[in-house]
Amino acid sequence: MNPGQCKITAYIMTFNEARQIRAALETITWADEIIVVDSFSTDGTVEIARGFGARIISEKFCGFGKLRNFALEAAQNDWVFSLDADERCTPELAEEMRRTLAAGPQFDAYHVPRKSHFLGRWMRYCGWYPDYRQPQFFNRRKMHYADDLVHETYKLDGRLGYLREHALQFPWDTIEIAAGKLQRYSTLMAERYAASGKKAPFFKLLTSPIGMFLKVYILQSGWRDGRHGFILATLYSYYTFLKYVKLWEYRQRKTKPPEHA
Repeated sequence: MNPGQCKITAYIMTFNEARQIRAALETITWADEIIVVDSFSTDGTVEIARGFGARIISEKFCGFGKLRNFALEAAQNDWVFSLDADERCTPELAEEMRRTLAAGPQFDAYHVPRKSHFLGRWMRYCGWYPDYRQPQFFNRRKMHYADDLVHETYKLDGRLGYLREHALQFPWDTIEIAAGKLQRYSTLMAERYAASGKKAPFFKLLTSPIGMFLKVYILQSGWRDGRHGFILATLYSYYTFLKYVKLWEYRQRKTKPPEHA
């Protein structure tokens, strides 16, 4: 592999992330290129990113999948590291990625284990550790994202491997922040469900939140995280209820005939 193929582009998607974008960018200053795909933030996010030499791509929010693909199309290097604004790249992870490329990668995409911090505690259960999301380190010629609004999937034309070093995630500093994110994500998920023709019968409204709580708290051993595990399982149950009741509401607005006085 020639030196040019060892270069890495790191990208972050943002919308009004001034509270935490600096901390994220500080952990990827080692990258050969930094791209920030911003959905017209108004809180100084873009100015902070420019201070780190990031290339800004301004795009109206059209779904996380499409925005991620914009970053891949704009990247100058084949190998890409995806970091969310609430994540941090550890020095050990950065070194592992550089070492992997220098040695000649054995895979076309790599999952990265994440440690997630919730209300002052590093979570060990609830499905939050090691919490692999989409591959975060990959060859953009081999992988792209589905055009999903939220919880986007991916398509990989190649082999998938796993890195050992961690990314750190700080998704919900407070219950208020958690509730705000759950509101937004449940709306997007309800829209995604509606577009695919999914329905929300009463039994879904009743059983899905209960099932989610039991999954996180019992099956994923959330009880072993103590009070934090109970709170997180309850939040996931709340999110599940929200997305189905919003789907029901959405379909009601679309299908209910107008009422006459």
